[in-house]
Amino acid sequence: MNKLSSPASSPLLIPFIAVVAGAVNVLAFAPFGVWPLQIVATALVFRLALRAQGFRQGQWIGWTFSFGWLATGFHWLYISMHRYGGLPGWMAAAAVGLLAFGLSIFAAIALGSGVRLKQRWGLSEPVTLLLVFPSLWALAEWIRGWVFTGFPWVSSGYAHTNGPLAGFAPVVGVYGVGWIAGMMAGCLALLPARRLPLALAAALLAAGFGLKSIAWTTPHGSPISVRLLQGNVPQEMKFAPDQIEATLSLYYGMISREPADLIATPETAIPLLSSQLPADYLDLLSTFARRSKSHIALGIPVSDGPGQYANSMVGLSPQANAPTYRYDKHHLVPFGEFIPLGARWFVEMMNIPLGDFTRGKLLQKPFAVRDQWILPNICYEDLFGEEIAAQIAAGGTADMPQATILLNMSNIAWFGDSIALPQHLQISQMRALETGRPMLRATNTGATAVINQKGEVVARLPPFQRGVLTASVQGFEGFTPYIRYGNIIVLAGAVLLLAAARLLGRASRKNAHKASENR
Repeated sequence: MNKLSSPASSPLLIPFIAVVAGAVNVLAFAPFGVWPLQIVATALVFRLALRAQGFRQGQWIGWTFSFGWLATGFHWLYISMHRYGGLPGWMAAAAVGLLAFGLSIFAAIALGSGVRLKQRWGLSEPVTLLLVFPSLWALAEWIRGWVFTGFPWVSSGYAHTNGPLAGFAPVVGVYGVGWIAGMMAGCLALLPARRLPLALAAALLAAGFGLKSIAWTTPHGSPISVRLLQGNVPQEMKFAPDQIEATLSLYYGMISREPADLIATPETAIPLLSSQLPADYLDLLSTFARRSKSHIALGIPVSDGPGQYANSMVGLSPQANAPTYRYDKHHLVPFGEFIPLGARWFVEMMNIPLGDFTRGKLLQKPFAVRDQWILPNICYEDLFGEEIAAQIAAGGTADMPQATILLNMSNIAWFGDSIALPQHLQISQMRALETGRPMLRATNTGATAVINQKGEVVARLPPFQRGVLTASVQGFEGFTPYIRYGNIIVLAGAVLLLAAARLLGRASRKNAHKASENR
């Protein structure tokens, strides 16, 4: 056995290889988009874990790979905490490292458990690599998506929004795409000793291509004209008292420059509570909406009482005496939008305004724009596809119409000119794929874009430039399998494959026992 395949003989080399493979894995995601690297990197870590001698070694391999992957994948959090939050550089770097280290526990348990099951059930290499490791990996990523409110950034499936496996997204969602990519990684890890896995990998790719041709949803109503505003207000100036008036004037001018069926601003484009605005500000916007027959989606924090405020989208309608629409952000960002228990000391060290929002309801009625229904999500809410799918699935009644267009309003100027911007765009692409609906993105610094129901970016503004993206957008209706069933398909499938692996292991042990008796 060579050194690469024996963790026992090289205790430092194997974790080093794993952490480097994890860091290289990030090149599979936006903005680089080399999606085959995700499969190659996963195949390498699966192969390393296959040679581990027990749970601890498998766990350590999974942990180091995931640490390299996550720390590299969201290193831009350092920018928000240090440059804009005011934390000392060493503390911000330590916080990013600790977050990546803590979130890596899920991959560590997945591979450690896979090694243990291989030994306990007497599994062959193909069964371990094709059934056990991919299923445990998918379950680990799903768990990372909801434990402690979840942070599933750079989940494996996102690497494939522009690849052949994207066809699986409307069926099994982002975790299912990662699960299938894990099976392909298992096929690759079996080469060159076994050639049969090539056929399975080819079949999965072909299935992905085939599924892309299925139209899961159908056009609804007539296209609407949209104007998506990108104010490009520097983060260090956004909440500065001497800049508030200029920001209010900027967005009033951008909104009222010309009409559209839907005009959308970024998240908290208005940096004051609605109760703190000049008395006539919203009235002037409402007057423009009525005069121009435009609908305005305004990103603004809204106060409901002393110490109570929500990160909201306020919708202004052209209909006279129409009630003001309001959507409140449901999935809040830990430390940035709510303070976890016992962490107030850490949050108070950072200069983050409006740091403890009130949570909105999961199910909120979409915003009517002509004969389309716009479902807002704010900032990283579009990271949670199961929640968006649940909101669409609840539609179809008078009280909760079925959303036909998704709208993401974001301000990720917090992360500077980093890979966070294209990564977030890729996340929105996955939501469009899962739901079969277009996604509109109105952002402060980028990426402001229009994504069609196939997950393709059909129009976008250059980042870090002030501008308006104008487009005609067709809404879609209907339910994809993912909208109907959410993550149930991938969870049930992973559990069934693990059960199948156990049965195969039991059969293998019985056959081995009979063979020994015959001898």
